[in-house]
Amino acid sequence: MTKISEVSRRQLIQAGLASVTAVALNACTNIETAPIADEAITLSRTPQCDDHDTETLAQAEGPFYTPSTPERTSLIEAGMVGTVLVVQGQVLTTDCQPVARAVLDFWQANAAGEYDNEGFTLRGHQFTDENGNFELETIVPGLYPGRTRHIHVKVQGPDSDLLTTQLYFPNEAANDRDSIFHPDLLMNVDDDEAGQKMATFNFVI
Repeated sequence: MTKISEVSRRQLIQAGLASVTAVALNACTNIETAPIADEAITLSRTPQCDDHDTETLAQAEGPFYTPSTPERTSLIEAGMVGTVLVVQGQVLTTDCQPVARAVLDFWQANAAGEYDNEGFTLRGHQFTDENGNFELETIVPGLYPGRTRHIHVKVQGPDSDLLTTQLYFPNEAANDRDSIFHPDLLMNVDDDEAGQKMATFNFVI
């Protein structure tokens, strides 16, 4: 068996450290987050901190909020009609630190633009993981009369004030006609190969 010389040993160690550094630098330039389901095999990516120095814009709660929603990461139920939408992101502080165990409470209209005000259809809350990540599986909401397409959410960290806001979809004709719409609350939305929509948004609290 050939022995590794001391020079070779140092070269291997140096090469390994250079590889780790390159991976870390690459992660810091990408604001997207890895899906929570893949955490065992995919490292969370570090957000680009320069983009997170102001808190996420607050917006009106609206008339249809219901407290005490069930804890769940998927709002999809059997027989539900609509296009599947997966929203992923992080909850961060203004100095770019992830907020673990932040609660996110989501509610929205169904594909026909109607809210369930008697039960908990398309309503639910969840908590971020230790890296501030969250993932919501739902459907694309329909158009509620007088509004553009949107999703309501309340976000609160263990040591932060409550944020109430709304998330919006890009390239919606009704965005320009909606007096509440704000471009700072647009999600990044793409279609995947399965025909569902994948969205990302980071909350800063």
